[in-house]
Amino acid sequence: MRWWKILGLAAFAGVAATGVVIARAERRRRAYTPEEVRERLRIRHAEAVTGSVTEAVDAADTETGPPGTGDQPPR
Repeated sequence: MRWWKILGLAAFAGVAATGVVIARAERRRRAYTPEEVRERLRIRHAEAVTGSVTEAVDAADTETGPPGTGDQPPR
């Protein structure tokens, strides 16, 4: 009968850990403004097309600067 308790506790711990991971990912996702999301998608698209990470990042940095440095108030 003890192994049922251990199995139940392990399942509960797994569900709790999954919830923590999902909540953390959701906070990261919501931390970006729509403009930052568009910029990141453009960078990823440029990387996929050119195959070069540095070219895409350099092109994005010269246009808009690093993400989060726009005219938004600090958080």
